Amino acid sequence: MIRPQSRPFFGVRDLLERFFLHRMIVFATLVLTLALGCAPEEASRSSDRLQVVATTGMIANLVSEVGGDRVDVVGLMGPGVDPHYYKATQGDLRHLTNADLIFYNGLFLEGKMEDIFKKMSRNKTVVAVAHTLSEGLHESVGRLRRPPEFKGHFDPHIWFDVGLWSLTIAVVDSTLSAAEPANADSFHARAARYAQQLDELDAWVQAQVNTIPVPRRVLITAHDAFGYFGKAYGLEVLGLQGISTVAEYGVNDVRRLVAMISERKIPAIFVESSVPERSINAVREGCLARGHEVVIGGTLYSDAMGAAGSGADTYVGMVRTNVATIAGALR
Repeated sequence: MIRPQSRPFFGVRDLLERFFLHRMIVFATLVLTLALGCAPEEASRSSDRLQVVATTGMIANLVSEVGGDRVDVVGLMGPGVDPHYYKATQGDLRHLTNADLIFYNGLFLEGKMEDIFKKMSRNKTVVAVAHTLSEGLHESVGRLRRPPEFKGHFDPHIWFDVGLWSLTIAVVDSTLSAAEPANADSFHARAARYAQQLDELDAWVQAQVNTIPVPRRVLITAHDAFGYFGKAYGLEVLGLQGISTVAEYGVNDVRRLVAMISERKIPAIFVESSVPERSINAVREGCLARGHEVVIGGTLYSDAMGAAGSGADTYVGMVRTNVATIAGALR
């Protein structure tokens, strides 16, 4: 007679051991998951460095130069981003909410974000680095452009005049020092070194522009961002669009520029990394139709710096890249 196979019998002790073993495995798995998934975030939150948010790459680089390893800087607008059109994302708002300090350009460069910064300024330090140069009797007021087509406002593209941009170092230095007085001496020293570096860059830019024959010192780009560059270093600057890329260009704007380029035999015009190429291509095609062959002299970094490894991923690198491109094409 074959007996049916009996199931193993588990006593109370066996059941308790299996129960506790199962709980230990679940607990260990949970701990490991948390350790792997959350450790970087916890490390970031426990950082004793100042958490800083900047809008453009130029400002983010400026804060990094002055702040050194005492600041963690998040730049909202990466390579190729047009600040005139930029709208804050949910991720941006989280960064802004968690920041100790916020730096932006001002003078209506980040037009769609102005209201956000005004609201943020009620609870934390928010600094418009370009706007500070337009206040009161600041030494830079006389150097600021107020183009008639920009409705009485100042031109916000101050970084194209290296000497003018270097004046923003002071407000970054003072803001960081006020937020972290124990490291003020370090911020002052770094600010002084960076100011010296920009003084040398300013002189280098002028020397490069001086190599361009005077009749060829005409810079034509997609929008009127390089006005400070022309004013500081002695070039005539014309843009198809106005100060802000929000302003649309029309057929008459293209015709006007085409006529001027063709009559004066200007050799090169330039595209911008943050503005679609179609506008400048329309100008070039118009010149060709009139029998004047104008070339695209290269891509300039106007409202945004270059990608990592491009050589234009710092402010100094961006300026050097732009000037080399302009001088090489116009010479």
